[in-house]
Amino acid sequence: MKLYNKICGEELKHRLLESSEERTTLSFYKYAHIENPELFRNQFYRMLDEIGVFGRIYVAKEGVNGQISVPTANFEALKQRLDSIDFLAGIRLNVAIEDDGKSFFKLTIKVRGKIVADGLDDHSFDVTKRGQHLSAQDFNALTDDPGTLVVDMRNHYESEVGYFENALRPDVVTFRDALPLVEQMLENEKDTNIVMYCTGGIRCEKASAYYLHKGFKNVFMVDGGIIEYTRQCGEQGLPNKFIGKNFVFDERLGERISEAVVAVCHQCGGPCDTHVNCANDACHLLFIQCPACAEKYRHCCSSKCAEFSQLPEAEQVRLRKTEIFNGTKFTKGRYKAFRQGEDLVMG
Repeated sequence: MKLYNKICGEELKHRLLESSEERTTLSFYKYAHIENPELFRNQFYRMLDEIGVFGRIYVAKEGVNGQISVPTANFEALKQRLDSIDFLAGIRLNVAIEDDGKSFFKLTIKVRGKIVADGLDDHSFDVTKRGQHLSAQDFNALTDDPGTLVVDMRNHYESEVGYFENALRPDVVTFRDALPLVEQMLENEKDTNIVMYCTGGIRCEKASAYYLHKGFKNVFMVDGGIIEYTRQCGEQGLPNKFIGKNFVFDERLGERISEAVVAVCHQCGGPCDTHVNCANDACHLLFIQCPACAEKYRHCCSSKCAEFSQLPEAEQVRLRKTEIFNGTKFTKGRYKAFRQGEDLVMG
């Protein structure tokens, strides 16, 4: 049995796009003690590959973090296989809100030092002493109090397209960056009710334990993150306080929660919340682009990238060694050509 995919990515993408098979996208995570992550990874790969699971899963000594899709016909088989693993038995599966089944095209399972890169010394505090989980109903009630602080523990390019009402949104590129910045932002709020949220809940599990360790008294987190909150609101008919789109780390790059568009196109400045990657693979910058600019720039982040992508492949390969593109200059979502001037738009 193979333990990794051996077919090229473009071929797998083509197969997925052409397939009519109904698939369900979901995420899950669990902090646990895994003695031999490499052995677990290989066994887990076999188990999931047999039922057609695609996705991205990280395994570490501290647990498992996965975003996957599974043939809908095999959804119960997936649950049974997860239930056969002691620490994953009964685990909550956060099913995607807006799903066309085209989220992942292959299965990748990697062994990492941590299931979420946080830069923390886990031996310095008890990660099991975490904040209090809030249901959607409890979140709405607590955040109706104007004295409650809501904190977005995601990255800036995630919160740019959607967020909870009145949330503090740190301008960071990574979760590792967010932890000390949020602590600094809240240094005078040790006794205040603080509610944190993220996409599926995993970042807040660790962050809440860390902030309790740092002396914050009343730390809460949205149980299951934005995904579970939205599901509960829909099922229970509750007001949904999330505005805009929920950024997701798969081929979809987002799922709509409300009709509000809170972001702008990074090229023209018009209302838009569609994340794309620059079509020039030598750049591949993540940015927001409206349909008009997509047509104007051939789905690229600049005229330079648009022109480069039209060159013969051999010429592109030769020039990649010396050319600098926006993806070289900027981190995810930092590029905003309409604010920086046509000189950068033109590359």
